[in-house]
Amino acid sequence: MALDAARVYAEEEAKRKRLECRFYEAQYPEIEEVVMVNVRNIAEMGAYVVLLEYNDIEGMILLSELSRRRIRSINKLIRVNRNEVAMVLRVDKEKGYIDLSKRRVSPEDVAKCEDRYNKAKAVHSVLRHVADLRGLVLEDLSTKVSWPLYKKYGHAFDAFKLTLQDEEDVFVGLDIDEETKQAMITHIKRRLAPQPSKRSTLRHTLYLPLFRPSGIWWLSIWCCCKMAHQTKLS
Repeated sequence: MALDAARVYAEEEAKRKRLECRFYEAQYPEIEEVVMVNVRNIAEMGAYVVLLEYNDIEGMILLSELSRRRIRSINKLIRVNRNEVAMVLRVDKEKGYIDLSKRRVSPEDVAKCEDRYNKAKAVHSVLRHVADLRGLVLEDLSTKVSWPLYKKYGHAFDAFKLTLQDEEDVFVGLDIDEETKQAMITHIKRRLAPQPSKRSTLRHTLYLPLFRPSGIWWLSIWCCCKMAHQTKLS
């Protein structure tokens, strides 16, 4: 029993490492780059975070870099497990550690970062699924597919959109076999295709004698039923 548990653990750990990879080709972000982080711990010196786009490498937002205003309560500014947009101040590649700032990020920076991150996350999700399905190493697949597409199209998500619309074979010239290519296309269309709206419109024509008390009563019943129907669909 213990040997079976150890074997299962070893297999799961090997799979986890095989499917670990940063979003972009660069191993570390550039100074003044705006990145998406997740807060893991809050201490007296500041907040410990991981950079979600860079394979969860560790960083820290110093207390002085949390806000331009006087900090009365750090928990009102930042919370554990919440995603935040931060600017890179320093990168220590030898120790693999990064200093960041939240107070230097503008609202425009936040909007751009969130858009870029959501697109990159969708691309990463497609590649991770295909790597898992095909038994591939995610970093190898990223090297062959997404990182070249970032260079060619500006963002791999834009290349995936062309595939979704059948406008262009973006995989031409990439070093992947036909089965992996078809798996990519299938999951792109499944993952990125617009979803139909779940809302529907309920329309009825009512002819009620509203000049009678019973007419008002029936109208109120109908309105309640319509609201309940729309709530159920939303």
